Parts: sequence; C-alpha cells; structure tokens
Amino acid sequence: MPTTLVVGGGLIGTAVAWRLAQRGQHVTVVAGDPGQAASGVAAGMLAPLTESAFTETALLALNLDSLRRWETFAEELERVSGLPSGLHRTPTLSVAGGTDDAARLRDLGRWLDDRGHPCRWLTSRELRGAEPLLGPSVRGGLLVERDWSCDNRRLWTALRVAAERLGVRTVTGTVLAVEHEDGRATGVRTEDGQLLAADEVVIASGAWAGGHGLPFELPVRPVKGQVLRLSAGRLPRLAHTVRAFTQGSEVYLVPRSDGEVVVGATVEEQGFDARVTAGGVYELLRDARQVVPVTAEYELSECRVGWRPATPDNAPVLGPTPLAGLTVGVGMYRNGVLLTPLVADVLAGWVDDAHLEPVATPFTLERFAS
Repeated sequence: MPTTLVVGGGLIGTAVAWRLAQRGQHVTVVAGDPGQAASGVAAGMLAPLTESAFTETALLALNLDSLRRWETFAEELERVSGLPSGLHRTPTLSVAGGTDDAARLRDLGRWLDDRGHPCRWLTSRELRGAEPLLGPSVRGGLLVERDWSCDNRRLWTALRVAAERLGVRTVTGTVLAVEHEDGRATGVRTEDGQLLAADEVVIASGAWAGGHGLPFELPVRPVKGQVLRLSAGRLPRLAHTVRAFTQGSEVYLVPRSDGEVVVGATVEEQGFDARVTAGGVYELLRDARQVVPVTAEYELSECRVGWRPATPDNAPVLGPTPLAGLTVGVGMYRNGVLLTPLVADVLAGWVDDAHLEPVATPFTLERFAS
C-alpha cells in the first residue's frame, strides 16, 4: 500500500488525506498547532463572485469550479462522518456605504454580467427589505445568489472524523525539512528530531509552507488578519452574509446558525505577528456598526488572529514540484474554505495517478519559474 505524508492538518490537508485514503493510500497527517491554523479562524465565505478581481479571470474560473463541487462534497462528508458540514446556502449581499463604493460595486456587477454571472442590483430600500438589519448608510448593493458560506469549524471537525474512519493517522509536530535523495522526496524531519519516511509527501501547511527547508523557493508568505466573533443572543439576527464597502474600508459579517456573527478581517503585512490590536478591533467594530447597527449590542465573544497564505499573484500553487514525490497545495489566500473540495480532488488525483485536472494547470509552481 502506498504511503503518503500530508504536512498540515488544516482544512486542505485533512481533506486531501481523506481523499487519498479513499483511494487506498496509507496516509499520515503531520499537524502543527491547531490553534494557529487559519482553518479555525476564517469566516468561511464561499464567495467566488464577490471575492473576484477584474484581473483574476483564471482564479475566478478555479473558484467557481470548486463552488460547483461543494454541495456533493458536503453531502458525502455528512454521510460519512455523521456530522454537519457547516454549509449554508444563503445568498450574499455585497453592499455600498457611499457613492464611490456604489460605483465600484456597479462596475463589479457589470464585469460579472459580461462573463455570464449576473448579479441583481438592489436599491437601499430593496436591500433592507431582504435584510432588515442593514443600516441607513447603505446606498445599494448586489444580491449574489450563489455566494454562500460555511461554518469552517464544523467543516474541520467533520473532515477529521471522516479521515480517521478511513484510517488516517495524525501526528503532531513542526516540519523543519522535507528529506530527499537523488531528486526525490523521501519523507520529513520534525523539530523534535523525528524522521518520517513516505513514498509521497504533500505540503498543505498554509502560511508556513515556505519554511520546510525545500531545495527550491515556494513563494508563500503570511498575511495577518484580525477576526472577531459576536454573539447575537436574543437580539435580532442577520439572515445573509453581508460584505460591505464603506468609505474605502471593507468589512464582512458572516452569520452562523447559532446566532454567532463572524466579523473580519484586517489585511496586514506584518508576518507572523500574533497580536490582537486595539486599532484592528476598533476598525472592525466601527465598520460593522456602520453597516449593521445592532451589532453594537451583540456580545464580543472572541478576538483572533489568523494568517492567510499568500503568493505573489494571490493565487494558489497546486500540483507537482521540482522534487519528485513532493506535491503542494498552498497559497489559497482568502479562498481556503471555498477551494477545499477542489484542491482535495486535484491533489489526490495527482498523487495517486499523476493526473492533474485541467482547471489546475494554470496554478502550478512553474508559473513563477521566470
């Protein structure tokens, strides 16, 4: 039976391990500190359209492909694990708080419409009809039917259970180096001196992916994000994910079924800075209150820092590397939860039978070779 080591025990790493185990592989996950993983901090937006940028058409296609896999993926995961996947099929409202913000959103709506992804423009009155908790400062916005969300913490729990039921083993440790001989990966060496051998190694360690002593450059860096969790309690609850642009700032509010609302996120080029700052919390609460005033009355239940794994072009790195037997699934940046089903399929297919799905070919490491 082929043996594979997956470096990284977050959503991507666990999903890849699950898919490989389904293919008959003997899989071990080398997981770092789960408290630091972005998988537990993220808001869980499945938002290929409202996350899109005018220059990222290939990435939009990749994200849309993953969204199309989500319902089948969630149904299978729930059946296998016996736990909820966390998928919420509620549309997203992308709203504007000023004239310039509204113009920006209208441009995005036209760009998406030209590419066959129509979004409905709503006036401020229509928006409040759909989501009564929106504040009077909201001028207008887009209703995006297929931009959904997922409770990433529920998803992560279900994935771990599904993987364990197929025999996936998890060991804790920080991987210092990928061991290799004659141009082929042979395993990993951990901080505490363990040498773990394998036929194949998969790196899915998020923002830490560039630090495993590789014989080539893997251009992944951490981008800090501060994220808040609020509890509505008995107060009125949001029905939709709300993504807001207000006076040049951006904030999102993602509701959970239990009344929690995830508010995020700052974007800071601060490396692995773990500080929750007064300024970051203030800005998020200020912008959330501007868009949804009742959030000022919600309980502030959690303040966390996570690190997005970013690449020079903000797109993932998927598939083969210059080292035979070493595969990567890194650099998801803001789309880690969204891309989980697709990356798991793509990497399992590459590791098991050297087939790389065509949708992933623009995202191999080769694009940075120059």
